[in-house]
Amino acid sequence: MNEYLYQKHNQFFSQYAYGSAKAAKDELIELGAKNIKDGYLGYYFQIKINDLYKLVYLSRISTRILAPISSFDCHSEKYLYKTAKNINWENFLTVNKTFSIIANVSNSNIKNSKYASYILKDAIVDQFRENKKLRPNVNTRFPDLLLNLYIHENKARISIDLGGGSLHKRGYRKSNNDAPMKENLAATIIDYIEWDKKTPIYDPFCGSGTLLIEAAIKYTQTPASLLRQKFGFLRLPEFNPEIWNKEKTHYNKQIKNLPSDLIQGSDIDNDVILKAKDNINSFKNFSSIDIENKDFRNIEKLNDKLIITNPPYGIRQNSIEEATLLLSMFGDFLKQKCAGSTAFVYFGNKEIIKKIGLKPDLKIPINTGKLPGFLCRYPIY
Repeated sequence: MNEYLYQKHNQFFSQYAYGSAKAAKDELIELGAKNIKDGYLGYYFQIKINDLYKLVYLSRISTRILAPISSFDCHSEKYLYKTAKNINWENFLTVNKTFSIIANVSNSNIKNSKYASYILKDAIVDQFRENKKLRPNVNTRFPDLLLNLYIHENKARISIDLGGGSLHKRGYRKSNNDAPMKENLAATIIDYIEWDKKTPIYDPFCGSGTLLIEAAIKYTQTPASLLRQKFGFLRLPEFNPEIWNKEKTHYNKQIKNLPSDLIQGSDIDNDVILKAKDNINSFKNFSSIDIENKDFRNIEKLNDKLIITNPPYGIRQNSIEEATLLLSMFGDFLKQKCAGSTAFVYFGNKEIIKKIGLKPDLKIPINTGKLPGFLCRYPIY
């Protein structure tokens, strides 16, 4: 068996979303990562194999955990094909398993990411055809092996995606509203509010319930990937099923019950509330998350709570003007009916922060996808 890059250096890579750097690093340290070094929107780190399984299973913040298998100069498609074909893919795949490739190319002679993924796919398939007369199939939705190809300034890196896909896809979202917040973005927000796990949380624009569910995951110590069906680390040559089953069983036993009246929310859209309840029901121990169909203007008061929310800003609204008016009314609601509370409001549109009519004492930049967003804190007296 060849010695692969992650084996040679015992080094892996954690990707995170822009604005999540601190939360991602804190989580890596908490889950056993050592020698953490900065990378582009990610961290290189070292970790023991049993902690690696734990890291992938529990991570709430990381977008992907990658195991680099090869890094090389790549000035042409021919060199990409030749180098990739020299990797012994039978260490990771059989003809009965499926695979898929995510490619990202920038500032390189190979200009097209999709084309680069086709070259890598051909190298793998051709090697199997020559050796086995058969080839593994591509499955873009639920592959057994997900490869990550990154080419920047004619330097290529091929990695195994240890989660088998983006870790923000927890598996509890059976249905979404029109503008769902990604799960790991919600988890980052939950970390940044420094919740004491005693103060009740309330989301008056709860949508499909992502912020509330991520708060519950943190409180109950539920593994973020509890519902995940496939993991990429199962395809590593040194994968140890006994260690994995032991780790998984241990952390599943650590799951706590969720107290009543601790996590609550509401939304004006009843269809969205039904979707949120469907998502919440994915977890057996989250039934005490209390949500209802209610306009925030009809809430009597929200005193002494931690209000955390991502209000509509033109996506679920008919217009930006309608969203602006809504935010102005929400600012009045906070001032008049939320004494003793602290509100954390996430704005996916920088231009409308001032429309709430309150001045934040803290503003944290956190992107949602490629769009700049801000988490703002408002102490209410």
